[in-house]
Amino acid sequence: MKKLVIGTRGSLLALWQARWVRSELLKLEPGLDIELNIIKTTGDKVLDTPLAMVGGKGLFVKEIEEALIAGRADLAVHSMKDVPTELPCELHLAAICRREDPGDALVSKQGAGFAGLPAGAHVGTSSLRRTCQLLRARPDLLVTSLRGNLDTRLRKLDCGDYDAVVLAVAGMKRLGFEGRITEILPPDIMLPAIGQGAVGIECRRDDSLANGLAGRLNHEETSVAVTAERAFLLRLEGGCQVPIAAYARAAGGGLRIDGLVGEPSGGEVVRGGIEWKDPAEAGNAGTKLAEMLIRQGAGRILARVYGREIPSVEEDIET
Repeated sequence: MKKLVIGTRGSLLALWQARWVRSELLKLEPGLDIELNIIKTTGDKVLDTPLAMVGGKGLFVKEIEEALIAGRADLAVHSMKDVPTELPCELHLAAICRREDPGDALVSKQGAGFAGLPAGAHVGTSSLRRTCQLLRARPDLLVTSLRGNLDTRLRKLDCGDYDAVVLAVAGMKRLGFEGRITEILPPDIMLPAIGQGAVGIECRRDDSLANGLAGRLNHEETSVAVTAERAFLLRLEGGCQVPIAAYARAAGGGLRIDGLVGEPSGGEVVRGGIEWKDPAEAGNAGTKLAEMLIRQGAGRILARVYGREIPSVEEDIET
């Protein structure tokens, strides 16, 4: 059997994910020869600027996708929260693997939970989504940008640069830092990022070997949930310049999805949720929720960020 190359970023978490996929593939096909191609992405190179100011989409995947298209990799392993909703025409997501806890974790220097952080506490985070929701719940906090890999962010906390940091629960668990979590923030305080906690495998559409192998790692329940979340993001034309969150999960034989659009300051936030009967139409669930929030005021927030209107679509989508 031919050698397969997995394209991946070089962070500790990205390497954990790529090695996990390699291990799972080898369980399925022990005779495979699989190597990693570590690729530095734009998001890895620009570490002194908040992501919202860097601009563009696919900051952590573009160079890996280029390697896929050029044949320097056969599979790409991504954190799904980094994957744009629109992919190059030559590529597609062959699998979305079983999701880890999609939540966000507060790690505080003194061990105080979110409610127990003192007024004016300095909290570090890398995303506008987290900033928006932190300030919505606790406008007294000082929230500033914190870039770098997970271990780098924890080191900055330990050095006293911050009183607390907010990180993805999935990454903390995967890298063995679960014991450092002070509190897992509940969804009513911190709705997760689209796809957070899920690992995706991207392949060339015409590579039957890679697609066949990767497809065996697809987790249907996770795939349905992430499909709904990504449809929500796609309808809102979202990127890292505006706080957008969504969390979908199985509920009562169908699907429940909650979403949020807000201002970075947390001053205005529009939030809602719907239940959907048919999981096979998960994309429609995400689109429906996005339309609902646009009509409730999210369109106004997005217009201020994008400098143009995001019109709602009048036709209704049956649930």
